[in-house]
Amino acid sequence: MQIGTATAEPGELEHGYLEVTDLPTGGSERLPVTIACGEQTGPTLWVTGGVHGNESTGIAAVQDVLGSSVPEGLSGTVVCMPMCNPAGIRRTNRHSYYHDDDPNRFFPATDAGDSTGRRVQELIDERLYETIVESADALLDLHTAQVGSEPFVIRDRVLYGEARTESEATALAARLEDFARATALPMVNEYPATEYADRNLHRSNAGAVLNEAGIPALTFELGSHHAIEDPYRAAGVAGVYGAMVHLEMLPEMPAVVQGETTTLESPVSYPVRRFVGPRASVAGFCRPQVETGVPFEAGDAIADIVSPHGTVRESLEAPHDGYVLGWRAPTTYENDAVASLAIRDEGDLVVPRS
Repeated sequence: MQIGTATAEPGELEHGYLEVTDLPTGGSERLPVTIACGEQTGPTLWVTGGVHGNESTGIAAVQDVLGSSVPEGLSGTVVCMPMCNPAGIRRTNRHSYYHDDDPNRFFPATDAGDSTGRRVQELIDERLYETIVESADALLDLHTAQVGSEPFVIRDRVLYGEARTESEATALAARLEDFARATALPMVNEYPATEYADRNLHRSNAGAVLNEAGIPALTFELGSHHAIEDPYRAAGVAGVYGAMVHLEMLPEMPAVVQGETTTLESPVSYPVRRFVGPRASVAGFCRPQVETGVPFEAGDAIADIVSPHGTVRESLEAPHDGYVLGWRAPTTYENDAVASLAIRDEGDLVVPRS
């Protein structure tokens, strides 16, 4: 297999770079890539990280998936690309600095209308997407979430319409669920379809690979941004290897990976989805009243908004049963959401694209 300057034959691990655009100062913007080819044929798994430049644990986990050798007994190919947003990584920032764009909202989509011309980040994302879908049988995209966030894997809604029939989408959703469970990370469903589209998440890396190309794709959220959290790095690596075992690329989890794995389980027994809120009706400073990862019921107090002097201006209640995934910035303006929650989900996982 060849990707950019990296070429690997069966039994080889090779490093290289994929050039994605030219720079005004000369030279090229390039993404580092590592390819490990097994001695036996099998699926190709892509593992990406650093789409957001401040999400360090995801970068480190992708770097550690392969190390310096081909995993023993590997059938198929693993492609690791740990730094997909070098323009954000250079300044440890979520966005690229070309036009301060979010790189995870510009991957191709059939309904991506743009009458003003495509900026460089969209061109880069398109080139990366085309490289991925040319060879991938599955994709894992490794990220982090808010400060203090609980790790989880995101399962996207599967859309049907022009790209696939409802029955084809149902079959793809079943494959995606099995793939997600194999990672052994707590599973959180993506936002409902309308909000998913409003947030442009069908144009995320995993969203586009799944819903445009029909390739099973998942997003890992591995704790907080800006710092490497080693237990969650290890959980991310183990999640990738769990996926490899599920894809029959490996007969079992390597002992060295299994030995350093932190067991992570959902704190609730029912399906959950992502939810941003509750929202404050007053400005102030948010003081959480529950810990991340601890279940609550609808109506429970989960945060207070206090004045500059510390007196409570508003108490915020949980809108649904669930638990806190992570807290947002404590400085709160009117109508700001204070947390990211995992709330009970009874919605459809296969939905029409409209």
